[in-house]
Amino acid sequence: MGAFSIWHWLIVLVVVLVLFGGKGKISSLMGDFGKGLKSFKKNIKDDGQEIESKETTALDDNKPNATIAEPAAAGKDQAANS
Repeated sequence: MGAFSIWHWLIVLVVVLVLFGGKGKISSLMGDFGKGLKSFKKNIKDDGQEIESKETTALDDNKPNATIAEPAAAGKDQAANS
């Protein structure tokens, strides 16, 4: 009862061959479907990396920029000493 008979396996084999084998329209359609899935997964992965880079840039923008503040302070000290 738990195992499939030979007829079940033959039917599954025929369905797989019709969908993926040969030069028919269905096989080319399934190939295009596979290419579409790969492209979709790649774009989702790329979007995730782009979001992470934007978050990192936003965090870097929130840090105070000490290199800009130091020269301005040095200029004030020189003006006061003159």
